[in-house]
Amino acid sequence: MKAMNQGMIARAALALIVAAGLAGCGSVKDLRPKEGMGQVPKAAAAPERETPKQLMTSSTQAKPDRQADLLDRSMERAEDPFDLPPGPNNGRSGAE
Repeated sequence: MKAMNQGMIARAALALIVAAGLAGCGSVKDLRPKEGMGQVPKAAAAPERETPKQLMTSSTQAKPDRQADLLDRSMERAEDPFDLPPGPNNGRSGAE
């Protein structure tokens, strides 16, 4: 009974591996509109219609530069004038 279950699991795993391999296969082609489709409409504020390549390129706002986030060495923190202890009401507003 155990050998039969192990065989079924092995076949299922093999089928899963083959399916994953086939899913990874595909052709890479340039994007083209289907027959009967028009061009991409021009944006209201754009001076001219964008090409498909321009539409597929990320802007710097969508993909910002992260150089400022990296620390390359330890540094002492600068004095923070707003790093104050809580007041007598412990940060609560109003009287309770």
